[in-house]
Amino acid sequence: MINQTAESNKANRIHWMDNLRSITIFLVVLYHVGGVYEAAGLWGWFWIVDDPNTMSWVGIVGIMFDIMVMPTMFFIAGYLTPTSLSGKTQMSFIIGKLKRLLIPWFIAVVTLIPIYKVIFLYSRGLPQEHWTTYFHISNPNSQNWLWFLPVLFIFNLVYLLISRFNLKLPKMSLKMTIGIVFLIGFIYSFTMGSIFGMRSWTLTPLLDFENERLLLYFMTFLLGSYCFNNNTFLEKPKSKVMYNVVNGIAWIPVTAHIFLRLLPFFYPDGFNFSPVYIAGWWLSFNFSLLALLYVMIESFRRYLDFEGKIWKMLNQNSYGVYIIHVIMIGIFGTILLGLDIPTILKYLLLILFVYGFSNVLVSAYYYMKQRLT
Repeated sequence: MINQTAESNKANRIHWMDNLRSITIFLVVLYHVGGVYEAAGLWGWFWIVDDPNTMSWVGIVGIMFDIMVMPTMFFIAGYLTPTSLSGKTQMSFIIGKLKRLLIPWFIAVVTLIPIYKVIFLYSRGLPQEHWTTYFHISNPNSQNWLWFLPVLFIFNLVYLLISRFNLKLPKMSLKMTIGIVFLIGFIYSFTMGSIFGMRSWTLTPLLDFENERLLLYFMTFLLGSYCFNNNTFLEKPKSKVMYNVVNGIAWIPVTAHIFLRLLPFFYPDGFNFSPVYIAGWWLSFNFSLLALLYVMIESFRRYLDFEGKIWKMLNQNSYGVYIIHVIMIGIFGTILLGLDIPTILKYLLLILFVYGFSNVLVSAYYYMKQRLT
């Protein structure tokens, strides 16, 4: 499956994709900071800090982030996987992914998840509990934001198997491939939600995943590897027609999906999650994802394909920022709880403190690591 002509790309950094990854991590931070101040009460029962001062629009913006951020991360990971595999033995590839994904995940779940619960209880004025309840294997919320790492590891193993057995797929254009990816994603999500009723998460000590989205995430991951293997981004885009059209109409499916997400809140006595409603949910989700993913990729290819000192620092730190940012939300969100200031100011300060201090800590880690080696 590795396109040999594409291997020339691996010698050079793809600056726009590095920048896209960093901004996507920043959007993850925004999404999780919004959970502190969302007004619907969907986050309060489990999120690290629950500020009683809320803003309705934060939850609405969060819906848009929820559509795009994780698929974008899986797409980028899929695009980079063929390069990671090329020239390596199967065992060295697996060991590399263990070091990159599972070892940081293991360290994080045995250290950060207990800290998460300490902050969760402290911020609500609740007494601390027995120490055995602080680990993710006994926590009903399981791995929380760290679920991405072991799922990505499994996706890499599946890709390795596909490459190992050299499975040949029919030659298809990019448009047809995208259409098939999202058609399969829709059928899977609708089937899981409507027919099997699996509209939530599966939480285990090793893997957490959202039942309705797992295959869609994997298909997005494979779409990224397809784009690498077919040199999709080798040349700069010339025409702006499609880019301008999608920018102009992307709000339609996004607005439709936001409306469908909010609709159940207008029925306090209970809402009927009928097959028609679930089909509309996932159709609007898929069209929104397709539009937003396209706009993000094309915007960065066209306008952010460069490197600078700040970008280089943010790109180097992005992975570490993802791992520690929720604990930073807990620390600074708890501090801001006691301040009598406007909620919008709390929200902006929390973004600044979380993203800024996360980058400072990760930069300090890399500095100390360099000095000690």
